[in-house]
Amino acid sequence: MIERGEDTIDSFQARVARGECDELSWWHTCQAEIQARDTDIRAWECLMPSTSAEVMSGPGQLLRGVPVGIKDITDVAGLPTTFGSPLYVDNVANADALVVERLRAAGAIIIGKTNTPEFAAGGNTFNEVFGRTRNPWNSALSAGGSTGGGAAALASGMIGVAEGSDLGGSLRIPASFCGLVGIRPSPGLVPTYPSAWPWDDLAVTGPMARTAEDTALALQVMAGPDPRSPMKQPIEGRDFVGAVADARLDGLRLAYCPDIIGLGIDASVEERCRSAAFGLAGGSAKVEEADVAFSDGRKAFLHLRGVWMVAHMRDHMDRLAELGDNVRGNIEAGLKVTTEQVAWAHAVRGRMWAFFQRFFQEHDFLLTPSMAVSPFPVEQNYPETVGGRAMKTYVDWIAPTFTLSLTGLPVASVPCGIDATGLPVGLQVVGPPLGEERVLGLCRLIQEAYPIGGPELAAL
Repeated sequence: MIERGEDTIDSFQARVARGECDELSWWHTCQAEIQARDTDIRAWECLMPSTSAEVMSGPGQLLRGVPVGIKDITDVAGLPTTFGSPLYVDNVANADALVVERLRAAGAIIIGKTNTPEFAAGGNTFNEVFGRTRNPWNSALSAGGSTGGGAAALASGMIGVAEGSDLGGSLRIPASFCGLVGIRPSPGLVPTYPSAWPWDDLAVTGPMARTAEDTALALQVMAGPDPRSPMKQPIEGRDFVGAVADARLDGLRLAYCPDIIGLGIDASVEERCRSAAFGLAGGSAKVEEADVAFSDGRKAFLHLRGVWMVAHMRDHMDRLAELGDNVRGNIEAGLKVTTEQVAWAHAVRGRMWAFFQRFFQEHDFLLTPSMAVSPFPVEQNYPETVGGRAMKTYVDWIAPTFTLSLTGLPVASVPCGIDATGLPVGLQVVGPPLGEERVLGLCRLIQEAYPIGGPELAAL
């Protein structure tokens, strides 16, 4: 077994190389943590049989022996893919999704399926089938969503990497709430197959891990074109791992904006993010306040998300009454979206893209809070107020993440400190087109500047 504090990929693999543990040691540790803690945390929907633990052999295995959790919207052969919905409670996958194939080929050990809101729709992880996932930093609070099960499993030492998806922030929100690094790659970098909507440029697949270095290793494994997916990016010559290791602050031009959409933000969160951002200045690194105002981004995203929900749920229109309130409400809202509204939303996306074309001529990165609030009680569907302002819908509060999804840019959340209540705070790092390695490199530097440790699990 490996000890807590040694559960990063590099440290584990170094111990294996020295003969201090074997390739199943981390898996054994994770099994013990699951047995000890998941009754309270509820990160998992189902687990692989323990007899299936094995490390596939092959050359250049970046994740050899690393335990990985798969979000329950992604197929793992022989395990249920329920989407957290009663409609699919008996659905068992016949084959691995492409990303699972790649993880296995890289030597990862698939632990099981992590919890998600119904059809991954929401920033708080709960559903009628598997219940509510709790935050390991404080089990009375939300772990975020929709990759909340993966984040909770990571933060509590049950896995080394979490696979997840991000439409409106589903990797970044739980990463922020649980003190992790989660990246939303640009569309096509990690192909999604199988997919009922193969040209989807809003929802992406990506990794989450404890450190930027581990996230880069996972992304290196996940990324690359596949002939079965029309959304693709070549990755020849792209070394995510090496670039992250070589990242330096020298010469960087950083811009910070506390509220990109005018939502409002809790004072404790903004104070921590501002302090972290401006604390990076020094030497030739420059940080300045940026005037970023994407006030139309909220409505534009909700229009396009509505269309997205209708497209993905079109086979279930005769069963709307069986769906949870959040999913049903999304579909009903999507059915009301007009052609004119879709056209307007795409025009907003165009203006946002043009803004960033100008922005990246003068800056290297945009920094902005991942969340406008700290983790809230897990029993709440969503926070009712943000910065004293009432939220109109259950998704309004995650506008700081979903607005940036419209850009198609690589965006990550990285912990930048602890708030006044002792909970982690995430900072979003927005990078230039095809700049995932640069984004994760800056995340590494931020983690080194503001280490937060991990949750006190003894109290669970």
